[in-house]
Amino acid sequence: MGLQQTLRALADPIRREILNLLKRGRMSAGEIAEHFPVSAPSISRHLSVLREADLIRDTREGKFIFYEINTSVLEETMLWLANLKGDADHASKE
Repeated sequence: MGLQQTLRALADPIRREILNLLKRGRMSAGEIAEHFPVSAPSISRHLSVLREADLIRDTREGKFIFYEINTSVLEETMLWLANLKGDADHASKE
């Protein structure tokens, strides 16, 4: 997925908090929704945006869908940001 889509997904505070929840382990949509004062359809949309950005993965088990964080995309984004910062630091030293 593209960096633009990743950054767009990370721009929303609810989506960032969902990622914080998922770093503890996989959760169902219902378990995730319990942590937010928004509707279930709203959480579903947030999960969809995160999934489209490849920040989370989903696995169906029976009638439940479990979500887990995909750290590889976050690592790629962090590397890009670190390189950007490194370029800025290098330019300021010249």
